[in-house]
Amino acid sequence: MNEALREELIKLPNLPYWYEKSDERPSLNSEIDADVVIVGAGYTGLWTAYYLLKSSPNLRIVILEREHAGFGASGRNGGWASAIFPLSLSKVAKNSSHKSALYLQHVMNETVDEIGKVLKIEGIEADYSKEGFMSIARTKPQLERAKAAVKASKDFGLPDQWYFLDQSQTKSRINVANALGAVYTPHCAVIHPGKLVRGLAKTVEKLGAKIYEKSAVTKISSGQVSTANGKVKAPIIVKATESYSCQLDGYKRSVIPLYSLVLATEPLPQSVRNSLKLNHRLAFNDMRHLRVYAQMTADGRLIFGGRGAPYHYGSTITSEFDLVDTVHESIRSTVNDFFPTLSNLKITHRWGGALGVARDWSPSVGFDTNTGIAWGGHYVGDGVAMSNLSGRILKNLILGIKEPINTLPIVNHASPLWEPEPLRWMGINFGLSATAFADKEEQMTRRPSAVASALEALTGAH
Repeated sequence: MNEALREELIKLPNLPYWYEKSDERPSLNSEIDADVVIVGAGYTGLWTAYYLLKSSPNLRIVILEREHAGFGASGRNGGWASAIFPLSLSKVAKNSSHKSALYLQHVMNETVDEIGKVLKIEGIEADYSKEGFMSIARTKPQLERAKAAVKASKDFGLPDQWYFLDQSQTKSRINVANALGAVYTPHCAVIHPGKLVRGLAKTVEKLGAKIYEKSAVTKISSGQVSTANGKVKAPIIVKATESYSCQLDGYKRSVIPLYSLVLATEPLPQSVRNSLKLNHRLAFNDMRHLRVYAQMTADGRLIFGGRGAPYHYGSTITSEFDLVDTVHESIRSTVNDFFPTLSNLKITHRWGGALGVARDWSPSVGFDTNTGIAWGGHYVGDGVAMSNLSGRILKNLILGIKEPINTLPIVNHASPLWEPEPLRWMGINFGLSATAFADKEEQMTRRPSAVASALEALTGAH
């Protein structure tokens, strides 16, 4: 990247492309009663409120939000509503059963469609487009992984989950430099995260929920949630705070915040989109170990994000960590690597945000009937679809509705606590560095990374 483009990039403020200023909602300044109080006005909290009110319209639901609806990961993600589960299905099967793992994937596939159905029913325009997801193999080791992944999926009992595309088929869909092949799944949609979270917030308000913004929760206890200037008494409390859970007393080691950073380009000229085969809304990336992700927006911009930002001591979360010049520069270089002809394309937005990760990499949703406290989260960056599933399960658990999804292995799953500091800081940042090294290892050796294999065996993540 030339120096002028670098300076232009790092001067950009921390502003998600998805953000749109809207009317502020009131903060909580009194003591009130409710049937259900939800902590967090992101996807999990809003989907939970939506399904509860659809099933039981008379419920008094209060939602408390520290900033504004969609401030956290729900308004900062890359816009994939995918059926990808953070843990490998073999790991899920080992922890539960093969049958449960198959059913989990089936439900995840259905969840992608469920989101589209709700948006249509409620008239929420969130640029939803289900064209699938393609992960491109651009090196020999990546090509080996692509073929192995499709075979493993078929052997596991999912013959239609993933398809292998050869070099010609791949290039005909996206003209990525050095593409050798790809894996493709139809079970993924892309959305405009901001439009989705704002639309959900307005929808649940129309259904009767009350959202209080600028109302940071200071304490959660059985039957009561406290803020600096008010309290909500309710028999049922839903903790929908994702990565921010680590800032609540009693939950500090339940989840860690990992940062993911994103760029948005100016709209691509139609001629460029034609030449690069970017006239689509496919979600796509390549098969490197340090994850990247991309989509084309409805107005023709390229959204490109990735991991690599460090974990901060004590699970600290602050807006200062949303911008890491070296990581944003690396993401820009990756765009150039994918599409060399875009090297002079203007970057208009950059941002970042924290996602929540449990110690065993597993999402969890549940309800403790003894305390009345429910929860959903730990999505490891795959929360756009997972949060919808969490909302439906929480509705069932809270209202006592029996459905097959209540038996999923994520329900009432208890992840172990993260290690205390400084072990946590050392271990997580070592893992991040090792993941980045695994990609460099493959570039040098042209063989699958031994480091990556060890990390996958250790975490079960993929």
